[in-house]
Amino acid sequence: MNLVYRFRLYPNKEQEARMLLTLKLCRRLYNKALADRIGAYKSTGKGLSYLDQQRSLPAFVQANPDYRDVHSQVLQDVLRRLDHAFIRFFSKQAGYPRFKDRNHYLSFTYPQVGSVQKTFSRSGHMFLSKIGFVRMNIHRDFPFGAVSQANVKYCGGQWFINLMAQVPPESTSFSTGLTVGIDMGLVHFAALSDGNMIDTPKYFRKSEKKLAILMRRLARKKKGSNNRGKAKAEVARCHAKIANQRKDFLHKASLNIVRTYDLVVMEDLKVKNLVRNHCLAKSIHDASWGKFLEFIRYKSEKYGKNLVLVAPQGTSQT
Repeated sequence: MNLVYRFRLYPNKEQEARMLLTLKLCRRLYNKALADRIGAYKSTGKGLSYLDQQRSLPAFVQANPDYRDVHSQVLQDVLRRLDHAFIRFFSKQAGYPRFKDRNHYLSFTYPQVGSVQKTFSRSGHMFLSKIGFVRMNIHRDFPFGAVSQANVKYCGGQWFINLMAQVPPESTSFSTGLTVGIDMGLVHFAALSDGNMIDTPKYFRKSEKKLAILMRRLARKKKGSNNRGKAKAEVARCHAKIANQRKDFLHKASLNIVRTYDLVVMEDLKVKNLVRNHCLAKSIHDASWGKFLEFIRYKSEKYGKNLVLVAPQGTSQT
């Protein structure tokens, strides 16, 4: 199974400048590739494939010397990202791919980081091609040799690295023989069939007043000014804190359930349809039921437990 390990990066000023430049160039390449696909379809009636755009990438780098400072595989992954967006569009899983601004293109990926021998050769650091050894806070163990790719992400003014590793499921040593059914809700985050309740933390609701103040400050700032940039960074940090609090709660709650019960039965909720209720949409997003189900699913697979999804009709009454 594939697991993702997330760690905080602490680049120095020179490294951060290179990482920001990499984000900028990758975003420009993404937008150019999207424009090329749109133009090709309008002129010929046929779109471009990933292979078509990959073949033209060396000539593009040759004509734009700035892109020589970005690893070739990082640029290829930008084209794969766009191709994946079109695949999701044609399979009706997402809307038509959009052009990205600097606030909506915040990561770049090394798809074959595991093949670079010196990636983890320095303790407490990770080697990123064209950037160097970047200090990394390794707060937990992970299989160095099983890492296949690395995604560098800029979030809330901080840098993170997401390491994907192929690991076998663990042989569980805490089998309990217990079974539980879980009903998701808003008054209580989860009601368990054995009578236990998990309260809703409501992190977004608790931070709404502070967030509203920051948003008003941002609205008063002149567009393009340094003060507006600082105010926008404050808003981003507030949102990042809420997201981190919610994710921490979901991880702890899901791990506790998987460790306590051998069989977990949950509702197969269609959250996308539920948030169409505008009276409850904010609370549903704040509860993050979909993310909780995702955490239960991968933790069940990791520890050899069983997860069963059932139709949600009638589960709140029974």
